[in-house]
Amino acid sequence: MRGRPGTTFGLAAGSPRSLAFNSRAPIVVPGFLRQGRVLRVAIITGAGSGIGAAVARRLAKPDARLMLHGQGSDAAGLSRLQTIAGECEKAGAKVGTSTGDLAKAGTASALVSAAREKFGSIDWVVHAAGFADRRGFGELPREGLERAFAVMAASFHEMTSAALSDLKRPQARVVAVSSFAAHRFTPDSTYPGSGSAKAALEVLVKCLAIELADTGATANVVVPGFTRKDQGLTGALDAAAWQKVASANPLSRLAESDEVAAVIAFLLSAEASHVTGVSLPVDGGLTLI
Repeated sequence: MRGRPGTTFGLAAGSPRSLAFNSRAPIVVPGFLRQGRVLRVAIITGAGSGIGAAVARRLAKPDARLMLHGQGSDAAGLSRLQTIAGECEKAGAKVGTSTGDLAKAGTASALVSAAREKFGSIDWVVHAAGFADRRGFGELPREGLERAFAVMAASFHEMTSAALSDLKRPQARVVAVSSFAAHRFTPDSTYPGSGSAKAALEVLVKCLAIELADTGATANVVVPGFTRKDQGLTGALDAAAWQKVASANPLSRLAESDEVAAVIAFLLSAEASHVTGVSLPVDGGLTLI
């Protein structure tokens, strides 16, 4: 699919492969020198807010080619994604945006196709898409569990499987964002839906790390604790609950999205070339207690 810069491409609404693609920049070949810089192509899911947005901002440099994905299910979410894209472009990155429900089969692989169409081979994948579901064990319907697994685990498998031929190169990096909910269980804090989906995601990442190991590529997980939401977003907790959890870890404060993004950026870097298959807590010590 080709068009003039600024053209938006999409498949039929409601299609399992429904994906809107914003074409803004010429195709370049990643991993090659251009004006003395090595270009890197990254897919970032969950890029419209929180940790995903912080990763996008941190990676946004003139040598970056970023495909930013958000669900885009409402005008506010779409506006947030477009705002992040604009910030990244101002920092010098070339940016594409895509929207679609990752719970639907085909959306993740279409995202990979869109990134290749715009930029060429994929170097990095950051899977930050997800949500917290606080419904208890007996309250959680099968449909809720299935959606959590579809968005957080199944879409990761579909996306990285589609990109696998690109990822089997020494410079390739995969980082997925999990949650303390896959590791910490207390009477007043269990997440059977999203927590079990994140646990499945971690297993998939470790299996991918083995798959990629003989190529020099790496796959890792970051495990955030309670992390401050963007202004206007509350997530699964109300204001009183956020005040309570802010002091739940030994450091007695919430994590900032950019603190988690900094760890992700390290895992994407050449300095982390001997780190693979790990689940790294970024939680202020929450999982110590």
